[in-house]
Amino acid sequence: MPSPQSFLLPNSNPKTVIVTGGAGGIGAQTIRSYHLSGCNVVIADLPYAQGAANELITSLSDASRAMYHPTDITNWEDMRSLFRETKRQFGQVDIVVANAGLMESKGFFHFDEDETGELKEPTEAHKIIDVNLKGTMNKVALRLAMHSMSSNPPDADGARGSIVLIASTSGYFGGTGVVSYISSKHGVVGLARASQRKANELGVRVNVVAPFFTPTHITTGYSDQWEKRGLPANTVEGVAKVVIEASTNPERKGHSVMVAGSSVKEIETARTALIPEWLGEDITDVMAKGGKFFDDMGGYTLPKARS
Repeated sequence: MPSPQSFLLPNSNPKTVIVTGGAGGIGAQTIRSYHLSGCNVVIADLPYAQGAANELITSLSDASRAMYHPTDITNWEDMRSLFRETKRQFGQVDIVVANAGLMESKGFFHFDEDETGELKEPTEAHKIIDVNLKGTMNKVALRLAMHSMSSNPPDADGARGSIVLIASTSGYFGGTGVVSYISSKHGVVGLARASQRKANELGVRVNVVAPFFTPTHITTGYSDQWEKRGLPANTVEGVAKVVIEASTNPERKGHSVMVAGSSVKEIETARTALIPEWLGEDITDVMAKGGKFFDDMGGYTLPKARS
């Protein structure tokens, strides 16, 4: 566990943490763990979760360091209000954990037809992408959190804030056929990679935590069978511990930490180190030169919008 200093600002005030999807499962345990470490905590969750959020706050040792904000992460005004009210209550936002997520309840290749026999639009699949990827991308990670943190005074390690994106091992592997969820979590990993240049420029650390199987609401359909098979499983406490370490360890920059039961491994830097073996030295060299080109240009030059 990080040292107590990791949870304090240079003026010795507690850091403030927002956790989306914070009323239950991994999110709720993450709230408990940050609060126990002395942080102010903000539970951002949908209105239907207000009862669970209030019960969670009541269970904490100091309710004055906690608040609930009804939040749909796909709603821009909800998210702006979340950051506005957090800063009004606690001064600034120091850590954001983008934990809110959904799993589809219907297979992507379940071919529902309308009364004419034509294929229906996969609206649930769109909702999974909206919540898991677009909600994380526009509303939490790249936009509001980085914008808010960019004006924070530097921490003791020079960082102005820390963001943890909750992906999944499904963000690196995709054999289960859960198309929308897997696609969204691959997108979260790509989001973390794409945000590093701007994050470094602003002094904000962006990392990923990628849990393996964790017994929560979205795994209820197979949790019992998994346990009977004797396969390794996470606990919400174990995942929360890794989230906190990723958010407070100054050496975590652009990392992706996989949590699989008792095994915790940083996999993003390992993947990068294996690129020459994967692609071959020739293509790796071309890719490196292309990367340097954009570095020298100061980033990718965006095309003009088409009218």
